[in-house]
Amino acid sequence: MSKRVRVVKPKKERASAERTVSPARRAAFEVLRRVEEEGAFAATLLAGLADELSADDRALCYELVLGVLRWQLWLDRLLEHFAERKSEKLDAPVRRALRLGLYQLRFLERIPASAAVNESVNLAHAARVRSAAPFVNAVLRRATREPDYDPAAEIADPLEKIAVAASHPAWLVRRWAEAFGIEEAEGFARANNAPAPAAFRINTLRVDGDALINNLRVAGVGVLQSRIAPGGWRVEGGSGALLRGLAGEGLIYSQDEASQLVAHILGARAGERVLDVCAAPGSKTTHLAALAEDRAHVVAGDLHEHRLRVVKEACERLGVLGVRAVAIDAEKALPFAGETFDRVLVDAPCTGTGTLRHNPEIRWRLTPANIAELAAVQSKILREASRVVRRGGRLVYSTCSIEREENEEVVASFLQAHEDFKQIEAAPAPDSLLLPTGAARTWPHRDDVDGFFVAALEKK
Repeated sequence: MSKRVRVVKPKKERASAERTVSPARRAAFEVLRRVEEEGAFAATLLAGLADELSADDRALCYELVLGVLRWQLWLDRLLEHFAERKSEKLDAPVRRALRLGLYQLRFLERIPASAAVNESVNLAHAARVRSAAPFVNAVLRRATREPDYDPAAEIADPLEKIAVAASHPAWLVRRWAEAFGIEEAEGFARANNAPAPAAFRINTLRVDGDALINNLRVAGVGVLQSRIAPGGWRVEGGSGALLRGLAGEGLIYSQDEASQLVAHILGARAGERVLDVCAAPGSKTTHLAALAEDRAHVVAGDLHEHRLRVVKEACERLGVLGVRAVAIDAEKALPFAGETFDRVLVDAPCTGTGTLRHNPEIRWRLTPANIAELAAVQSKILREASRVVRRGGRLVYSTCSIEREENEEVVASFLQAHEDFKQIEAAPAPDSLLLPTGAARTWPHRDDVDGFFVAALEKK
């Protein structure tokens, strides 16, 4: 009987094999790099990975990216404790590898500590900062020996404590506390770190809603009717692959419930002329068309042709025929040569502070100056849009921001300068969402939807 021959890999090859990084972690590391260095948005990058990773790897990659971005400040304070140096003094790839490792150690119990440590060390090697690999290893090993350390525990200042504990810039927490009270600010900040529930609307132009919901339930997908948006649905569990397939076929459209509410408040009807001033990516444009059974004359405006292409693609996928896309600069006189519209939507560019669950990187990019700058832009867009509303027509102003400067103050200034408009109740928003002015506001921590502001105005 011959002896079994043991194949021994060369030392260099063995080291390379030992430093293999899982596809999910490698992808997460690259997404985080692009978010930090290129200003890209994580949601866009993650959507592009849908076909490149297995279902399990995709789920882990999403968890790692969104988790690290949500908890970035808290993780950095944790890192500084174990590394005994400021996080900003570290090379970006090293800091990134440590954030990923610490997130796994503190938030993902199903992942063995050894895997979290070793793969983070391997990421440092893969990023060509080999000299830092022992440092990464030492920091994470120390973290495993102090599993209960909380960097927020010893902070005395209540607002600074919330900022670190909920991982938000201190200046944002302070402004929210001043505007809404400390309890509201804390509730909102903490809610921003929870995953947002999946929601969708049915494309009634292509499919019977009752039949589709019945088929989903038979397939084991748990769905509940939205209490915020008429015709909206919230996913409680089941096959994400099935829902992605339905969205790809144009039978459903994935959209937060608060975002869906906006089109209902504008209330487009068959035969009306409707203008969506800032239309891309087409969520509300296509919803307005569907509410009018695709028998309204809908104009979708946006500044850039490439963004209008996205609107056109959405219309094609959903089978919407009654939309005309027009390139416009909404801050200037609109190019409609005396035409007027029955319904005009200004879903204005904004800070997006109501969408921090979906887009956690926004909190790290935003500055106080951005809020004032955007409020000025929003005021210009609302003013120009008002010029093309017919008498008796409706003008709806909405943002996915919670900042009063972008919402109540923009509308109040507009009404003060335009006596030919009056504010009306933002029906059919539930009474619980209505403000004394009649505008509607949603909150992640109260309503488990994105933070939106919607004001309905009518031309006298």
